[in-house]
Amino acid sequence: MSQPDDNAASAKLLVTMGCPEAKAGEMAAQLVKRSGQLAKERDISREEAMAYLLNLMRQGWAAKKQPDAD
Repeated sequence: MSQPDDNAASAKLLVTMGCPEAKAGEMAAQLVKRSGQLAKERDISREEAMAYLLNLMRQGWAAKKQPDAD
């Protein structure tokens, strides 16, 4: 898949995960770029790197939705 295709698919996925639609395109482009960098750094596939980054984002959004423990 080409990078523009990766960006579009990633943007759609991010929206389903809770990303604001207005930010999804920009975030997807950054995510695709970072997954390529991470894949090279860790000698893993781009898919593994993408899955790792998406999981981190999912965890962050889940934590953000948690009510304060105060």
